[in-house]
Amino acid sequence: MIRIALMVIRSIFKVPSYFYHLCKYGKDDDAHTEQERYDYLRRLVKNVNKAGRVTVEGYGESNLPDENGFILFPNHQGLFDSLALIETCSHPFGIVIKKEAAGVILVKQVVAVLRGIAIDRNDIKDAVNMINQVTKEVKEGRNFVIFPEGTRSRNQNQILNFKGGTFKSAVKAKCPIVPVALIDSFKPFDCNSLKREKVQVHYLPPLYPEQYIGLKSTEIADLVHDMIQAEINKNISEKL
Repeated sequence: MIRIALMVIRSIFKVPSYFYHLCKYGKDDDAHTEQERYDYLRRLVKNVNKAGRVTVEGYGESNLPDENGFILFPNHQGLFDSLALIETCSHPFGIVIKKEAAGVILVKQVVAVLRGIAIDRNDIKDAVNMINQVTKEVKEGRNFVIFPEGTRSRNQNQILNFKGGTFKSAVKAKCPIVPVALIDSFKPFDCNSLKREKVQVHYLPPLYPEQYIGLKSTEIADLVHDMIQAEINKNISEKL
């Protein structure tokens, strides 16, 4: 967490303005468009990442569907994941996040700007409501980020099994599924160091409904899991 302190210290004179605008854009009655809110958030995140000495490299952005109404499914390495996605993804998105994290200051304001959804992972009814809400909004043309591991991996670039239930919104919405490989996203906040770090975000070719129709959600989960792990392994081996 020492890097978070660095981000705050090096942005200290901008923090009041950042916080004010996040609170403003996060209000339900804010008149700005989703794209306007997201563009502001992207500029903020890019500045904060730079202040924290983190370079985020995005690859495969051309794989993102032209039309909105898709779901990104990235592996989950840590708190920096969302910052890496926001910096590299030009399309605005909502995010599904656990309730414990959604109450943390600044995280709470960012989730509000993104019009994200906080869920209690131990409440089945809450999970069902989330699936229905994401399905509805994706059908209306919004994009979402869902972390299919359900929790962060503690094994660095080795990802955990994906939960089939996290893909139910995509199946119900019949929307494109975009696998996203995050590499070294654990380093900025998990390593007790202030050295410059590089994080990679790889957007893989999407799976369209005609490609996954008829598959069980668990089969889709395994397919996306293997695509992401293969991309991670390929890029790690190239660095060696």
